[in-house]
Amino acid sequence: MMLRSLLRLVLALVHQPTAAVTTLLYYSNQLPRHLNLERHVRREFLLEDNFMFQFLINILRCLW
Repeated sequence: MMLRSLLRLVLALVHQPTAAVTTLLYYSNQLPRHLNLERHVRREFLLEDNFMFQFLINILRCLW
């Protein structure tokens, strides 16, 4: 289960780095809510079984 989640995270960062980083920063409240930025945010990265992506978002929320 965690291996699949890690694989999804790595594939997202390799194939769509801008969308993956923007989604991480957007949902961790590090980017402002702006319509131009929302075009890069991919909600499919936040599926309920994508634990590593949600783990990174929570870590970023705690650190900043």
